[in-house]
Amino acid sequence: MLEFLTAEQNLPFSVALLVMFLLALFEGVGLLLGLGFASLLDTLLPNVNIEGPNIDSAIAPSRFLGWLGIGKVPTLVLLIVFLTSFGILGFTLQSVMLGTFGFMLPGFLASVPVVVVSLPLVRACGGVLSRIMPKDETSAVSEKSFIGRIAVVTLGIAKSNSPAEARLIDEHGQTHYVMVEPDVEGESLAQGTQVLLVNKLGTVFRVIET
Repeated sequence: MLEFLTAEQNLPFSVALLVMFLLALFEGVGLLLGLGFASLLDTLLPNVNIEGPNIDSAIAPSRFLGWLGIGKVPTLVLLIVFLTSFGILGFTLQSVMLGTFGFMLPGFLASVPVVVVSLPLVRACGGVLSRIMPKDETSAVSEKSFIGRIAVVTLGIAKSNSPAEARLIDEHGQTHYVMVEPDVEGESLAQGTQVLLVNKLGTVFRVIET
C-alpha cells in the first residue's frame, strides 16, 4: 500500500492530500491562537455575487468563481474539498487502472479527468455547505441598494440590449459583479469605464458614465 501511495504516478494526488492535511492543521492551530487562515484566504479573492444573464461565461473568471461557490462558502473550505476529492479520486483511478490493466497512468495525464470530475463535486459540496453554514446577516445587502453606486465595467462593452459585466463595492466593502447597459440609447461603455447605477430593469442595471 505504501509503495502505491508513494509511486511517482501518484505524486499529484499524494501532494494534494498532504496539502489538505496541512491546511486543516494550520486552520486548527490558528483557531486556537485566535487567528483565521480562512478569513485571510478570503481576502485574496472577491466576494463574488453575479447577477444577470449568462454572457460568454467561458472567459469570465468571476463567473467561474461564482459557479464554484466562492463568496457563499469560505474559500479555505472549498479548497480543502477540492484537494480531498482530487486526491481520493486520483488514487481510485490509478487503483482501477493498476488492477484492470496492470499499469498506472502518468500523474499529469491522470490529473486531467480527476480535475474535471472534482470541480463539479466542489460545486455540489459548496451548495450543500452554503445552506447549512451560518451566515452573517449583517453584511447582507439588497440589490436595490446598488442604485446610486459607482461601478466599473470589467468585461465586454455595454450597449443597449447588450449588457456587460461591471464590478462595484457595497457599503460593507464586499465586491459584487452585476450586468449593466447604458441608460442613454446608442451609447456604448467600454471596459474600464466608470459608471453610475441609476435604475434596474429585470436583472440588468441601467447606468450612465461618470
